Amino acid sequence: MNILVLIRLLFNKAIKLKIVSRELYPFGGDKIKIKFPETTKIGLNIIEVRAVEALDNLTCNEIHTRNVWFFSFYFAGMRVTDVLWTKWSDIYDNRLHYRMNKNSKLLSLKIPNKVISILDDYREDKRHATDFVFPELKKANLDDAKDVYNKRKTATKKFNDNLKSIAKKAKIDKKITMHIARHTFGNIAGDSIHPLMLQKLYRHSDLKTTLNYQANFIHKEADDALDSVVNF
Repeated sequence: MNILVLIRLLFNKAIKLKIVSRELYPFGGDKIKIKFPETTKIGLNIIEVRAVEALDNLTCNEIHTRNVWFFSFYFAGMRVTDVLWTKWSDIYDNRLHYRMNKNSKLLSLKIPNKVISILDDYREDKRHATDFVFPELKKANLDDAKDVYNKRKTATKKFNDNLKSIAKKAKIDKKITMHIARHTFGNIAGDSIHPLMLQKLYRHSDLKTTLNYQANFIHKEADDALDSVVNF
């Protein structure tokens, strides 16, 4: 599966660079279909999120990690790459304007009040409008993709290590990682937000992707159906 995903990625890039004709694309339709195994998507609930928000016994590194995690969560599960790539120049008119690293789609979101307090923690280190909000990529050679990748990967590992200790202090048994911020948004959103709006927030190209993703966090109908049978 992973090899096919890589080949698909290379084909898409080659087509974009006009090295290969789109007619030769071997995926989709009646051609090759990549079968992905079902994965368990577990997000925090509101009580657990509030428990993490309320922690006051964190180290400086843990506070920074929590800020980055919540920055992701408050912006609908923004991916860690996009979080670390956020610059002060992306923030204006009380909105965050950014282009997703994964699919280059533009997104503009209102800045929640809780994000303002996070930004205030880093405003002192701002020297230029083009500075990164968070420090992880400030010393990266932006012309060297490998260096950027390595610094992002190192940062993500440190975040995930810190999130383990944060979860322990919050007495949460679930595994918390940076990507869990996205699952947490989906879990709390449940079926209370229209799928078309969720598609916009997630920036999915296909509504089917949103429906499949959100199905992991919608349990009410199945729970009600079960209750209607067994509660006699």
